Amino acid sequence: MNVHLSLLHAYPFERLRQLFGDVTPDVNFSAISLGIGEPRHPTPDLIKQAYCQAIEDGAGLAAYPATAGDIALRQAIAQWMHKRYGLTVRASDQILPVNGSREALFAFAQTMVQSEPERAKPLVVCPNPFYQIYEGAAFLAGAEPYYVASVPERNFAQDWASVPAEVWARTQLLFVCSPGNPAGAVMPLQEWKTLFELSDRYGFVIASDECYSEIYFRDTPPLGGLEAAVQLGRSGFKNLVAFTSLSKRSNVPGMRSGFCAGDAALMAQFLRYRTYHGSAMSPVVQSASIAAWNDEAHVQENRALYREKFHAVTPVLAEVLEVRLPDAGFYLWAKVPGSDEDFARALYAAYNVTVLPGSYLARNAQGHNPGAGYIRMALVAQTAECLEAAHRIAAFVRGTQEAQH
Repeated sequence: MNVHLSLLHAYPFERLRQLFGDVTPDVNFSAISLGIGEPRHPTPDLIKQAYCQAIEDGAGLAAYPATAGDIALRQAIAQWMHKRYGLTVRASDQILPVNGSREALFAFAQTMVQSEPERAKPLVVCPNPFYQIYEGAAFLAGAEPYYVASVPERNFAQDWASVPAEVWARTQLLFVCSPGNPAGAVMPLQEWKTLFELSDRYGFVIASDECYSEIYFRDTPPLGGLEAAVQLGRSGFKNLVAFTSLSKRSNVPGMRSGFCAGDAALMAQFLRYRTYHGSAMSPVVQSASIAAWNDEAHVQENRALYREKFHAVTPVLAEVLEVRLPDAGFYLWAKVPGSDEDFARALYAAYNVTVLPGSYLARNAQGHNPGAGYIRMALVAQTAECLEAAHRIAAFVRGTQEAQH
């Protein structure tokens, strides 16, 4: 048995299940879950039609698909990147289709981390709070995670200056997430410049998780990692690979489709790994993915739904909690009075609303858990349901405050 498996923490949703294990919610309220970030807007018809048509046509089901994916899919992705970011990315060797960004982020760490028994464990640096796959990928690659301090006043952006030089010297891989999960911060160009300079100095690879890039609330779309590299005059995307997905953009989490793109030398090794890993995307999924990447109208409609929802819900919650509209993503990250676990448990019991304790999305580092005292709310359901949840949360907070006085 792989000894590193013992290092894995229980996944946040398993911890939440245990937290609620002996709680019976008030049956006078219908269940509303804001706990898991699973898109619930309808899947666009054009994607379903392309999927069904591919099945009807056979779509290469009688043959093994290539791990590198069909050139038509890679060209569709390259065209989308040009329209979205103004980038010229080669479909031949700088793009790989993947079975969702989660799968690829985990596998990428297994490819990039080199553990040597006679030397100190390599480090994988990641945000804190963070998407739990980063930590698990580090452990299973034989590395040790290093959790970067975050700055609550800057929407939990990372304090890169707090990382000691000796940590960077041992770092082989850096995970960044922009827009961030859970607080929704977008990394500005200056922050990317800092990370590129550190990567050049110490030689580590940057994996940029950008799966929330198409859900944003400002007029300007979030800056991407490859886009930042070009703006800063870097050629070839040295030591940089970006990951994104159709799950949030196109409401197809069950399709498991995304891509990664960047440094051709790294992509070649990642392709080599994936050939042995058996990570080829189904031809049917590829056909549906081409339809998704080629259409922007459904993405604009999806974004409009989230904007409407967040603009309706955020003011209701802001009356009772420290919460604000994020830069991007579909989470609200709110400061709560007292323990985040106690808050989530009591809210569930009183109003049958599920939220995720922020401490489950972070680790104790630099003397504290930065997620403690916060909750994450995934506004993935329809507006009416999310607004009902917001009113229940507001009533719960007001009721708690009155009871204390």
